[in-house]
Amino acid sequence: MTLTTEQQSLVEQRLSNERKSTAVAYLVWFFLGPLGVHRFYLGRTGSGVAMLLLTVFGVMTVYFVIGAFLLIGVGIWLLVDAFLIPGMVAADSSAKRTAISAQVAQADTAS
Repeated sequence: MTLTTEQQSLVEQRLSNERKSTAVAYLVWFFLGPLGVHRFYLGRTGSGVAMLLLTVFGVMTVYFVIGAFLLIGVGIWLLVDAFLIPGMVAADSSAKRTAISAQVAQADTAS
């Protein structure tokens, strides 16, 4: 699928409107990270739910030994996510670019 220059321009314009911000992702990570909100923002709903549940169960069972281990695991996950956020934003942008390109090409063939 080869797009014309005009179509590529349209793709990039739509992508710039729909692109996720790395700065916003880091702000959400910093303030609401243990709840997995940054993962929800970046479209990773499954791991966001997992992080949210680990945090909730960890806080609920913090007086038992298991809760501390759950919270330590969430803390390590947050630290790893600090380095993964730029890649997640890039992957989201790449997926959106592919989807928008397909939509533009399909609209052009339908015309």
